[in-house]
Amino acid sequence: MGGDLDHLRDTIRIARRSREAGNHPFGALLAGPDGTRLLESGNSHAADGGTGHAELNVAREAARRFSPDFLADCTLYTSVEPCCMCAGACYWAGIGTVVYGMTEKRLAVLTGDNPENLTLDLPCETVFAAGQRPVAVRGPFPEIEDEVAEGHRGFWN
Repeated sequence: MGGDLDHLRDTIRIARRSREAGNHPFGALLAGPDGTRLLESGNSHAADGGTGHAELNVAREAARRFSPDFLADCTLYTSVEPCCMCAGACYWAGIGTVVYGMTEKRLAVLTGDNPENLTLDLPCETVFAAGQRPVAVRGPFPEIEDEVAEGHRGFWN
């Protein structure tokens, strides 16, 4: 099970495996109401292109497997703040809480103008605030931002 930092460190490990498999270095997992890990995914850019984001992969599978009532009590953990596409997927799946390690703004510094990750300056809180149901957000976690960033060093050059 574990708390936020434990789950976030797991997403960093998932991101590392994703990078080692030839994908972008992102990882996400879904924890149930009791903290048990239910699903996980790395980025799947090699197979899915620009929409193969880890958070989208988890949200899509969560929506297939679980009811919105159950997902409202679940938490999606992700190494980097969800982009607007992934935040939308979490919202539409019905996931109640999103926790992230590093901001998308810091990611933009690491990725620069790499055409495979042209970040959007649109915080996930802004996306969730436009919805009709609440999504709680926790992050970033400064104590692990450097660990998340380490997985991106040298990747986007």
